[in-house]
Amino acid sequence: MIKSFRHKGVERYFRTGSKAGIQPKQAVKLTLQLTLLNIVKKAEEMNIPGWQWHPLRGELEGHWAVSVNGNWRLTFTFDGEDAILVDYQDYH
Repeated sequence: MIKSFRHKGVERYFRTGSKAGIQPKQAVKLTLQLTLLNIVKKAEEMNIPGWQWHPLRGELEGHWAVSVNGNWRLTFTFDGEDAILVDYQDYH
């Protein structure tokens, strides 16, 4: 279950459906990714073909990312079986 967000726009989208804080053209894929992230119990379960799931390094070691579109990524980590610190980032 998703327990916390870093990105207010993606949190608002997840909770209310408001696209005000996200790229509207990415809404469908974000819906799929957030829905699955809310169900899975470990990061590896987000390893879906085409999502480019990968662990992060450096300051975000212990976090994982999936590709939303282009440079946009959904990043997250887990606390036990709960997703936390869910973020929506433009990598470049």
